[in-house]
Amino acid sequence: MSRPSVAIITLGCARNEVDSEELAGRLAAEGWDLVDDAEQADAVLVNTCGFVDVAKKDSIDAILAASDLKSGAHGPQAVVAVGCLSERYGSELAAELPEADAVLGFDDYPDIAARLRRIVAGERPAAHEPTDRRLLLPIAPVDRDAAQAHVPGHGDAIAPRRRLALGPVASVKLASGCDRRCAFCAIPTFRGSFVSRTPAEVLAEISELVRTGVREVVLVSENSTSYGKDLGDLRLLETALPQLAVQSGIARLRVAYLQPAEIRPGLIEVMAQTEQVAPYFDLSFQHASATVLRRMRRFGGTEAFLGLIERIRALEPEAGIRSNVIVGFPGETQADVDELASFLEQARLDAIGVFGYSDEDGTEALTLPDKIAAEEIRVRVERISALADEVMAQRAEDRIGTTVSVLVERFDTDDDGGLVAVGHAGHQGPDDAETFIAVTEGQVAIGDFVSATVIDVDGVDLIADPA
Repeated sequence: MSRPSVAIITLGCARNEVDSEELAGRLAAEGWDLVDDAEQADAVLVNTCGFVDVAKKDSIDAILAASDLKSGAHGPQAVVAVGCLSERYGSELAAELPEADAVLGFDDYPDIAARLRRIVAGERPAAHEPTDRRLLLPIAPVDRDAAQAHVPGHGDAIAPRRRLALGPVASVKLASGCDRRCAFCAIPTFRGSFVSRTPAEVLAEISELVRTGVREVVLVSENSTSYGKDLGDLRLLETALPQLAVQSGIARLRVAYLQPAEIRPGLIEVMAQTEQVAPYFDLSFQHASATVLRRMRRFGGTEAFLGLIERIRALEPEAGIRSNVIVGFPGETQADVDELASFLEQARLDAIGVFGYSDEDGTEALTLPDKIAAEEIRVRVERISALADEVMAQRAEDRIGTTVSVLVERFDTDDDGGLVAVGHAGHQGPDDAETFIAVTEGQVAIGDFVSATVIDVDGVDLIADPA
């Protein structure tokens, strides 16, 4: 009897990529062949994103595209939606999207192989019924036990994980969920309360990735600065980072998703002084106006954020700092937008994501007065985006003449047909920018770290020569 095959399509963030690799591992362990071509698969799993409208649309489009393949001569027999959009909307999504043969939730993941076999055989299970996943765990963090509900990427997911995109960089979940109550964000309702993985579990997964050739690990979560609070140690990230770096043998660790209100001086020091930790600070500012931030149920403001940036650069002058900002939040005034613009000019961030506010189901912001008209939000986004592009380009130009350590991730050719090694320097996040290094055949290999001198820029990307 031939083995069934499955293609996994992943939408959204690095956390979703880790979840897809958990699903891949579970399926491979239970007799499924993993294939890249959805048209040649018996089943297609679409791991959806449910964060904002654009991401939701992309997920729905992916489901529809996969469903269209079923009419082909060798198309899939079933298309199954999983992930955040499925967890968040469940039966509502199933009713509005009959093209999906099943809509499953996170708690279906441990039994995914058997469920998928039945779906391919023609069974159409009842769609997942959403619930507020914050209610599945105790309110007090130290009383939580992740075993009470399946948390993707935790527990026994470590053993069957199967990488879907080979390369020298991989993401590892540090924690899942969030206890913050930002007015614009629905993530805690479908990802649940904050749950840390134990250092031993994280170490074991990183060590296994190192064994398979991974050179850089990106530690991801919804809020990495909360790591350890449910384990009784608010400073666990500070003590764990050096141990993870040394004991796993990883060449470079990168920490993503830091909350400015929770970041401590000791954590900045550890990140700046631990050799294996990338000089990279992913700080979720969201705005600079204290008034807007309070309406968002967040803390800080221009003065506090500039002080934090100053402390980071005092310890690590060449550190890369990235952030996201939301423009057009209810009640935002032109003065607030002016303050945000002034902050970005002073902060000189390396990477800036600019998003226009949109109402999200189940959030406090949905009910707030003083909504900004869509056209005005568009105008404000264009203004801040243009400024952000200028700031990022200038920050890149400031690095001309400096030496960077680049992890080679792929090869390309330049306009003259010359060989170029492409990768990320320590200060560059995986989705932010790249560094291009002219090399000769056999000079470097994928997975090598190359010390290079920046000689030019192309927008936010760096052009460098081997040092």
